[in-house]
Formats: sequence, C-alpha cells, structure tokens
Amino acid sequence: MKSRTFREKQSNVGLAPGTLVHVGEKKAEKVVIRAWIYNSEKLIEKELQTIEECQTLKDQPDMNLWINVDGLDRVEVIEKLGSYFGVHPLTLEDVLNTGQRPKMEDYEYYIYAVLKMILLDEIKEKIIIDQVSIIIGSNYILTFQEREEDVFEPVHERLKNPASRLRKNGVDLLAYSLIDAVVDNYFLILEHFGEEIENLEEKLIMFPMPETLKTIQRYKRDMITFRRSVWPLRELISNLQRTESGLIKDITRIYLRDVYDHTIQVIDSIEAFRDILSSMVDVYLSSLSNRMNDIMKVLTIIATIFIPLTFIAGVYGMNFDYMPELGWRWGYPAVMLGMTLLGISMFLYFKKKRWI
Repeated sequence: MKSRTFREKQSNVGLAPGTLVHVGEKKAEKVVIRAWIYNSEKLIEKELQTIEECQTLKDQPDMNLWINVDGLDRVEVIEKLGSYFGVHPLTLEDVLNTGQRPKMEDYEYYIYAVLKMILLDEIKEKIIIDQVSIIIGSNYILTFQEREEDVFEPVHERLKNPASRLRKNGVDLLAYSLIDAVVDNYFLILEHFGEEIENLEEKLIMFPMPETLKTIQRYKRDMITFRRSVWPLRELISNLQRTESGLIKDITRIYLRDVYDHTIQVIDSIEAFRDILSSMVDVYLSSLSNRMNDIMKVLTIIATIFIPLTFIAGVYGMNFDYMPELGWRWGYPAVMLGMTLLGISMFLYFKKKRWI
C-alpha cells in the first residue's frame, strides 16, 4: 500500500520547477504570522493580521526583522512573502515541500536552511516530525513551520532581554539560536527514549510478552526516523561554518561549532539506542527461550516423578486372580504410602541435584 506522503508527492510530478504546491499534511487550522522587529535598544513584537503588513516592516534602518509563519497550507501567503523579500521560487517550492532532507543553500543574497523539528506526542506515544525552513538575509530572517507548536519559546524570551547577545548582534546569531533550540530539543526527546528503554529492559527480563516486542519494534522505527532527520544536519551546520557568504559573521561561526558538537552527541546517542534496541530483540528471544525451558523443566520433572507411580498403578491394575497383595487387608494403604514416599524421595533427590 502506498503511503499518504508518497501519494501527495505524486501530485507534484510533471510540474515546472518553481511551481508552488503544498506537499504534506494539513496540520495548522490557520496561518499565523508573527513578527519581531528589534535592535539593542528596542523590541517590537506583533501578530500580523494580513500578509501585506510584512512589506511595510522590511528595510527599516538599523533594525533586524524576524518573521515566523506557522502553517504552510495557504500557498498564496508563502508566495507573497517570498515576492516581498526576493526569495527564489525554487526556495519557496522547497519550503512548501515538507519532505525535504535537511540542507543548506547559498543564494548569494540570502541563505536557505531546512531542518527537522522533532516533537513528542505522549498520548499516542510517537514522535512527530515537522519541517522548519529558515531564510537568512542581511537584516531579516524568515522562518516557516508546519504547526504552531514549536521549540522557539526560549528564543522569544531571550529577545525580550535588552542585554542578550541576540539584541546586540545581527540576524545570523538569531539563526544560530533557532538551530540550537531545535538541536537542544533533540536531547529532551532522547532523554524520554532513554527512560522508556530502561523501563522496557526491566519488563523484557521479568515478563517477555509479545506486546514488549511490538514496543521494541516501534522504538526501532522511531530511531530510524530520528536518525534520518538528524544525520544530514551535520552537513548543514558544517556548510554554514565554511560558507564564504558575508551573511554569517565570524562570531557566529564559533557558536556554530558548538551546535555542531551537540549534533554529533545526538547522533551518537541515536546510534547507541539503536544498538540497545537491536540487542533487546535478542534478549527477548533468549528470555522467551529460557522461560520455555523453565516450563519444560517443571513439566519434565513432574512427568519423571509420575513414571514409577504410573508403573505401580499399572501393575496393580492388571486384575490377575493370584496377586497376594490384593487379598491383604493393608495392601491399598501400603501401596499408596509407598507411592507417596517414592514421589517425595524423587523430589528431594532432584532438589539436591539442583535440577529444580
């Protein structure tokens, strides 16, 4: 069966390059546009009611501008915003195609970067991957997200502080802060997975149930998806460090080295979790086999104890006329007592040999 994403991408086949078509699920009820205009002295934060307001905000002297768009369903909104800031149609096409691989492209007058924001749905116990597109200009940043839920709230709070580095530097440092916020959120997701895997290991050893194996397989799929979203981020950050574009200042390159190290840590953690989950499948099979062996051992011991008892019962069940014990008054109690003592003796012998 073809996935929903694959079916959606097929609708884009055959169109001219730069044709704007939204590819992805509809996740936001409405398009929300927020703007932050700031410098070291003041900050103006507002929610825009129409896309036309963005045109009046650009090119303000000695001011930096950050416009964030939540929701990619309204193609005309993205198209107008791109025309106001001179964004190439191919870039806008990538913004609307939510299946992009994390990457960085230098368009001389602006830098386009796309990365994956990973959120955790604790109710459904699954990870949600949203695409975040960042366009870095000379004094402006445009960010596009699929839904309103994001991890940029700490960046908003830092912008409100007049003494923060964000207020004293250009938009390239803001771009670093946004990327760093996304990467830091990866650690929170990994911490959650670490706790869940630890609990899963305990269940695996004590009670290896089929549901446990299903959970392991689900976590393995999540780690594969996680890795696919994070692995290309190394190249993205490395390209931002090495780019010759004047849009990235030297001070920002230093911070980018730090977020690059964090990305490596995330990738190492993902690989470690993948190895643990793979080994847990072997542990599950071993635990299941050991449990089956314990059951078979108990059943074998019971059967072994009853073999001589069954033999005795069989002998006295032959009903021959000339069996002296049949006419003895205490024959039945004596046989029952002998069978009981024999069973207890065999049990104690197995216990002494540590077979049970």
